[in-house]
Amino acid sequence: MENNYSSAGIDLTQMESMKDTFKAFANLTNTPNVLGSKGSFAGLYKLTGFDSPVLVASTDGVGTKLKISAIMGHYESLGKDLVVLNANDIVCKGATPLFFLNYIAFSEFNSHMLESLMKGMVWACKSLDCSMLSGETANMPGVYTSTEFDLAGFIVGCAEENQIITGDSIEPGDTILGIPSNGLHTNGFSLVRRVFSIDNNPTGLFKNYPELNHSLGEELLKPHRSYYHELKTSYPLIKGLAHITGGGLPGKLQSIMPTGTQAIINTTSWDVPKIFQMIQRIGSVSSKEMFNVFNMGIGMVVVTDKESVTQIKENIPSLIEIGYVSDTIAPNADTVQLI
Repeated sequence: MENNYSSAGIDLTQMESMKDTFKAFANLTNTPNVLGSKGSFAGLYKLTGFDSPVLVASTDGVGTKLKISAIMGHYESLGKDLVVLNANDIVCKGATPLFFLNYIAFSEFNSHMLESLMKGMVWACKSLDCSMLSGETANMPGVYTSTEFDLAGFIVGCAEENQIITGDSIEPGDTILGIPSNGLHTNGFSLVRRVFSIDNNPTGLFKNYPELNHSLGEELLKPHRSYYHELKTSYPLIKGLAHITGGGLPGKLQSIMPTGTQAIINTTSWDVPKIFQMIQRIGSVSSKEMFNVFNMGIGMVVVTDKESVTQIKENIPSLIEIGYVSDTIAPNADTVQLI
């Protein structure tokens, strides 16, 4: 029997057709800064509108939320997640998103999955005025099972050098504010799958829970909340920003706290969403572990001086005052204290 690429699991005709579809989707996000090119290989972006530009970049994936998406057969929200979670990271430096690139790898060609992912990415990019400049779609038979795939994103933004948010000016007496999350976002799904025995019994995703008012699967696939448009008008008033992802409040907030300062967080100052309460109750997970793994209802933390709190709240009505910065830090004490 004659061997060819198709017999090895890759249909070049299908792949080329999908690449053309992807290119058409990506063109929907083009801004005047995107320069056309007859070839592929790389995207071209002309940087304009900044006096002293500093490029700000981030890359990340959506973790094992992929598995939930595959079981549910719903991928569009995952595409949104991929763009938004990366954008939120560069927002923490006060950046404006410029362009986004994606990487999708799979074993079996699935046009529904690929188009749904792309639609989600396009929707998120357009909502951020961010161009989807390029990407890679890799057909890799034997590396993943028929329903498995991998997904990664890379984003580049820009900030004026003298306006970068670093956290260096944070000092005792500053106020710590939180912006609510939209549920789990993209973190802690390995623990969630274990708590609800999803790998052994995927049908549990379709079970309706009265406290959620919908199925578990619907809750887990809620898209990651974007914070760029809420925060951008307040950049000049903000001393520090922390995107609360893996590591939770203790892990992420400590990364922006200057030496000698301590963040005191009042964990009773906001209502913890029902999904986190369910995970803790059903899985017998300690409060400490919950806060180390999940965002617990706070997706972004803002640190500012007391004088700026009122103005920032006018720009972001959903803000909640959740703590303050202290200088009473004992030797070897945690940089972030939850009370």
